Amino acid sequence: MNKIKIAGITLLFLGVIACDLKEEPYGFYSEENFYQTEGDANAAVDYAYDALTYLEYSRSIFFLGDLPTEETFPKNDEGIDVQNLDKWQVSTFNNNNILTNFFKYAYIAINRSNAILENIPDADYEEEFQNQILGEAYFLRAWNYFNLVRAFGNVPIHEGLVETLDQTGAPLSENLDQVYDLIIADCQKAIELLEVNQRLGRADQVAAQALLSKVYLQIASAKDHNVSLYNEMNKNVGEMYDLAAETALEVLEGQAIYGFEDDLLNIYDVEMPLGRENIFLLSMDRSGDIEGDYSKISKLFIPYIDGATIYLQNPNGSYTPSHDGWSVFNTPTDFYNGFEDADLRKNLLIVDTVYNSQGEVSATYPGAIPYPFSRKYVDPNFIGDKTSVKPFLLRFSDIALVYAEASGPTAKSYEYVNYIRNRAGLGNLEPGLGIQEFRTAILEERKWELAWEGNRLYDLRRFNILNETVAEASGLSSDEVNFYPLPQREIDLNPNL
Repeated sequence: MNKIKIAGITLLFLGVIACDLKEEPYGFYSEENFYQTEGDANAAVDYAYDALTYLEYSRSIFFLGDLPTEETFPKNDEGIDVQNLDKWQVSTFNNNNILTNFFKYAYIAINRSNAILENIPDADYEEEFQNQILGEAYFLRAWNYFNLVRAFGNVPIHEGLVETLDQTGAPLSENLDQVYDLIIADCQKAIELLEVNQRLGRADQVAAQALLSKVYLQIASAKDHNVSLYNEMNKNVGEMYDLAAETALEVLEGQAIYGFEDDLLNIYDVEMPLGRENIFLLSMDRSGDIEGDYSKISKLFIPYIDGATIYLQNPNGSYTPSHDGWSVFNTPTDFYNGFEDADLRKNLLIVDTVYNSQGEVSATYPGAIPYPFSRKYVDPNFIGDKTSVKPFLLRFSDIALVYAEASGPTAKSYEYVNYIRNRAGLGNLEPGLGIQEFRTAILEERKWELAWEGNRLYDLRRFNILNETVAEASGLSSDEVNFYPLPQREIDLNPNL
């Protein structure tokens, strides 16, 4: 089987500034020598998923989703791009490399998905296998466009494979309807083609349904709260809420594989990536040879203590070892104190004391531990800096909260929200809330349940309250905080932007 050469795509997608702008993209396989066997097709879809694990793309889940919010702030000596994201000092002209790479790798993933969608229909495969490959490609294209539109608003649309430079100059979408119509159609095709089949690092029908429910809620909520560009969309708010609830309910009750974990720690157990809660995770394993194959995400959240192995106490009195970290994402005191005292998401999933190998206290917060840190990203079987921790891209509790918010204060909505609260050791949500009060309460539940999982920025944006919530953004208009500017590098390379 011919190997796929991972070399590059285009100036737009890779941001490579070549002296000769007539240079043809390279590193592509052709339909003449590929897609001949099922192994070729699987390699192509693995290649498309692989783009999600690039260091600059996988870490942007947190650099964009959490850092610019009240959930975290960076250490003092982090680079200027990180500091500018945190301080909301982001403009087209400062060319923030984190945003540039996020944009670039999203389009790399889109182009790899388009290569599959363009070539697989003409290949001679069994129908079931072909449907699976096509369904995953549609899911991946939708996933990456959803990342882009939530970050930047209107973006270029590429529905076909980009093979030459003259194909890279797509203009911005005419409006958000154009982007979201493509995302919705891709999700619907993925749902139609895929089956329920939980696999690590791969999407199935439930993942496509989960993504689509979030897409519908994003549109409904953002238009409901008069977010610019969304308020111009040709979509009915009530219909979008109804579709979000209907699609989320398919995830919650239309299958028998996924569900709630009773134990909070089980959700984040690195040795249980196929637990019932996990709908879509990246495939990262400590045995990999390069970062992306393995993960260093845990190093971002865990503080530097003394450079040695630390031990975290478990509820049963045993201890879990971990490396210490780089102190990249610090936990603000106000956010930590915002959890209710009885909340197990604070008492079990946030660490303020570490131990030595004999079970003796070795450091505490405040003190040698500079900030209480998340336990969601810990691998007790780490190999040096190499771990198997993964971002939680889609999980069951997230979609339960999507359903509740979209449905409003129904009995079933309260049932799902109260399960999540009760699992965290809290009492039921206040009964009898009006629909807007209820949706605001769900936003608050998402804040605690999904902390440090890359959701907070987009939740605040769709409620149009980011500049009211985040001190660093308080002097900016809603338009300035609800969409990042397109990267200047991409504008330079594409005159149609």
